Amino acid sequence: MSESPAPPDLTPDVLNERCPSRRLLSHVTSRWGVLVMIALQDGTHRFSSLRRRIGGVSERMLAQTLRVLEEDGFVRRTAHPVVPPHVDYDLTPLGQQVAERVRALAICIEDSVGQSLGG
Repeated sequence: MSESPAPPDLTPDVLNERCPSRRLLSHVTSRWGVLVMIALQDGTHRFSSLRRRIGGVSERMLAQTLRVLEEDGFVRRTAHPVVPPHVDYDLTPLGQQVAERVRALAICIEDSVGQSLGG
């Protein structure tokens, strides 16, 4: 992960504004972060494949999201030494763990579409 460990006096707590986990959570749960994590659950993808798979994402936003998730240690970028350049993206073991939980949240939301959520 690109974040340094929490200061010794800071117990990990996403509700604390100083906790580094808050930044990581915001990356994973961003509009495109969630969708990238879910899309990569089914295996390795090239950039163009991910862009086709995630409807509505711009090239710029996909590149930015992949870069941030890679820096955080959730996504692995593999550049192959060929011409033209060939780059693959997949989830790291940590990314797989997080993606499973993100996917479960997405399924819960999909299952509740059409139900009254306000009680």
